[in-house]
Amino acid sequence: MELIVQEIVAKYNYWLYVILMMIGFYAMIGKRNLVKKLLGLNIFQTAIILFFVSIGVKRGGAIPILDKYEVLKHGVDATQVVNPLPHVLMLTAIVVSVSVTGVALAILQRIFREYGTLEEDEILEKIGK
Repeated sequence: MELIVQEIVAKYNYWLYVILMMIGFYAMIGKRNLVKKLLGLNIFQTAIILFFVSIGVKRGGAIPILDKYEVLKHGVDATQVVNPLPHVLMLTAIVVSVSVTGVALAILQRIFREYGTLEEDEILEKIGK
């Protein structure tokens, strides 16, 4: 039992990311206000980005900028170098997230001008008339 508790405590950051994801997922599914849904989407995206950045971390790992002559002479020990791919991909994900948020806010502004509300139920009621 003690070993299980130690494993859970050792990976506390993953538990935090799961909690953040579930908060964002609940906001997207459970809320009726479109702004709250968008905030839930942002929380969900942030949790995923944090998760991928954290799995790319390696304790004691060196930066992946190497001297080509040393590499040709001795090779590269992959266990000692951090893989930059997860970080680069998440940088792209951040740009996409900001873009999606900007477009969604513009659409929400247009919806508010058209229907006078951002409540999903009221908009669906007005569309149904």
